[in-house]
Amino acid sequence: MILIKNATLYSPTACGVMDILIEGDKIIAISQDIKVSSNAFQVEIIDAAGKIVLPGYVDQHVHVIGGGGEDGFKSRTPEVVLSEIIKAGITTVIGVLGTDATTRHLESLLAKVRGLDEEGISTYMLTGAYEVPVITLFEDVRRDIILIDKIIGVGEIAISDHRSSQPTINELKKVLTQARIGGMLSGKSGVVQFHVGNGKEGISPLFDMIESTEVPACHIIPTHINRNKVLLIEGMEFAKRGGFIDITSCMGTEDLPATKSIRLCVENDVPISQITMSSDGNGSQTKYDKNGKVIGLTSAKMTTLHEVVKKAILEENICAADVFALCTKNPAKANGLWPKKGCIAVGSDADLLFLDSKYDIDSLMAKGKFMLKDKVLLAKGTFEE
Repeated sequence: MILIKNATLYSPTACGVMDILIEGDKIIAISQDIKVSSNAFQVEIIDAAGKIVLPGYVDQHVHVIGGGGEDGFKSRTPEVVLSEIIKAGITTVIGVLGTDATTRHLESLLAKVRGLDEEGISTYMLTGAYEVPVITLFEDVRRDIILIDKIIGVGEIAISDHRSSQPTINELKKVLTQARIGGMLSGKSGVVQFHVGNGKEGISPLFDMIESTEVPACHIIPTHINRNKVLLIEGMEFAKRGGFIDITSCMGTEDLPATKSIRLCVENDVPISQITMSSDGNGSQTKYDKNGKVIGLTSAKMTTLHEVVKKAILEENICAADVFALCTKNPAKANGLWPKKGCIAVGSDADLLFLDSKYDIDSLMAKGKFMLKDKVLLAKGTFEE
């Protein structure tokens, strides 16, 4: 057992100074001044005085087997390793494919998320990639969600992007309804994540789907919604209609960084509960000229997730509890993982992120085990040196 004393607790709601008692990989008690008899149990006591403790981040959009490839084979980004995830404050990852579902495969993605799970974090994945018809492991989206434990939804399906397969609205509706049915039959979220590019259509196909089908808007998550201001404005309206919108922490322009996108959502009365933030970790960040030629290529960093959290609190003066929710409670709820993930509550998984007084990452616990403690990395991937 582990007893964490005197933590400034965000569940992610601000709870004041609390103690947290952990047994195995679960939280079993939260209260002020918990006392445990050391004679009855072997208890490790951690004094967290002066530290903020919140749920470990739930990153719902990570290219765990790499992404990219838009500038030839040399531009394929590498796989993530465990230490990169830990140092970013992340305890739960949802893996996705992107542009390339030819040299990268769902079988490899499934193997990677299982491997990361064995190494100590919690992992899930989405079936499919950019294109429609959707690439699947079995015959269709519904079967993938029902039959594979790790698959909780579909994505990232590309719309309004020159790299998309230019799907029709009817094709998108079929994907959405299959995802919903698969989710219903397996007790999963059955969400569909949509990669949204700079195309003129924006997210109009998503509005069309919620207006012309009976599927609730909460099954739809447009990501990269902060790519430009026009898209963000559309996204804010979508969130007000009950859908989720996903801000990408590594994305933005000089006049519209991710922190300002969060601020604009708050100022425009977008329900915080409908906003999530993900890193797009290890995805490619490609720059094109006016003729569509690649002129720059970098890869997204998972560490940007916490960088944006910190800046949103300290520079934009946004309520800390609201900012924490974007990376914990909200993505957990959007993906059907709540209350096991994304919260600190009795019965939830012991995934805890510790911040110091300057909001820097101090320690990280996943499944009841410290992976990072006092800023010292304690766990690495199997083949990390």
